[in-house]
Amino acid sequence: MLSVAVVGSGPSGVYTAQALLQQSLVPDVRVHVLDRLPTPYGLVRYGVAPDHEKIKSLQNSLRAVLEDERVTFVGNVGVGGADGVSPARLAELYHAVVYCVGASADRALAVPGENLPGSYSATRFVSWYSAHPDIGADPFARDALGARSAVVIGVGNVAVDVARILARGAGELRRTDVPSGALRALEESRVREVHIVGRRGPSQARFTTKELRELGALPGARVVVDPVELALDPAYAAPDGLPGALPLPAVVRRNLEVLRGWSAGSGAGAAGAVRGGVGVGGEPGPAADAGRRIRLRFFLRPVELLERGGRVAGVRFARTAPDGTGGVRDTGRYEDIEAQLVLRAVGYRGVELPGLPFDPVHGTVPHAAGRVLRGGVPSPGEYVAGWIKRGPTGVIGSNRSCAKETVASLLADAAVLTRRTAAADPLAVLREWGLRPVEWTGWLSIERAEAELGRSLGRGPVKIPDWAGLLAAARDENR
Repeated sequence: MLSVAVVGSGPSGVYTAQALLQQSLVPDVRVHVLDRLPTPYGLVRYGVAPDHEKIKSLQNSLRAVLEDERVTFVGNVGVGGADGVSPARLAELYHAVVYCVGASADRALAVPGENLPGSYSATRFVSWYSAHPDIGADPFARDALGARSAVVIGVGNVAVDVARILARGAGELRRTDVPSGALRALEESRVREVHIVGRRGPSQARFTTKELRELGALPGARVVVDPVELALDPAYAAPDGLPGALPLPAVVRRNLEVLRGWSAGSGAGAAGAVRGGVGVGGEPGPAADAGRRIRLRFFLRPVELLERGGRVAGVRFARTAPDGTGGVRDTGRYEDIEAQLVLRAVGYRGVELPGLPFDPVHGTVPHAAGRVLRGGVPSPGEYVAGWIKRGPTGVIGSNRSCAKETVASLLADAAVLTRRTAAADPLAVLREWGLRPVEWTGWLSIERAEAELGRSLGRGPVKIPDWAGLLAAARDENR
């Protein structure tokens, strides 16, 4: 039998487990999927926006893998941290360990004022409204959402997500699993203007067309695009492609079409498109949200966060322009945008896991086709998959092929790996080491507790946002 630990229960970890189950080279495989949290699904649970129900439904396919009799979910077990298990000790329990720990840190802007109160990473905001237990109540409920104007720096899907949540009426979020505290804070939010700002042009933005169009479908919100900024982008003026250049990718052409429609005032969400009515479930409708605007801005590079009264008061941007080689150059002109809330959404970065080698330049673990390299040499029994392997690139589905490559390497090594000693009952050893694993029955108990919480509030399932609540629910398996 081949005994494998997969560290991380997000898409890359579950796809790795699935690839191990579907292969035929080694017929007898046992997989333990470990996670620091007592809940599975990783960023699908704690990173996908609550109003993106179709993407969140991916949990159903991940669930099918984790419920396979050859797979054991082992939550509440950290690896590499002060309170967890070191990679060296974990290697004593299994023939192989695959690390699928993602890229959890945010890239910094590296500008003055970045750490002022009122300046946050977009990931922190996402974790707050997604009820990640590491965030808890957080100051968004008390402080940040008192802002009148917010600036979101970045033009990817995360930037669009957080802007949409800021501009969406809280009544519409009642049917989602947003935790109660976050829902109350969003109901009381004073934010009426949201700027989404990128340093390059619209043809180089990273959002998908579906995400972009959703901004224009928000009841009570208005999307504003500056036609002058759009016209600075050579690709915007030549949607069929520049002479002598490759045709624009389909997603870029579609994005430009949406922006062109908004600029002309003919697209959904353009000027004059504020809609009236009543919110979902009889909640206050756009009468309370009237005047919310989302401004898409391009060719602006942040150079400083401005301060007033000890907190963020705005962002100073350098005006950029295309440099003719696909990049941008500064023009020597500047623009200040008022904002009492700044959310930074400029990308992710892998974090070093103590006990594993790490490439600080790329934020990844050095590897060869998924085999962890120590001193340039493959380390027997150690593998990586997902963002910690390749960097924060691709979409959720990209993790499937990445996992398959790593599993192919692991299976090629299986004859050597199975000669090593593995623990007959790794969970028993983990308990002897003082850990308290939450198994699948514990997760099912958390699900039931969240369903009960939602019913008590007249809603569907509502997430439990804190460690104490999650662990208490996990232990109450008689629920």
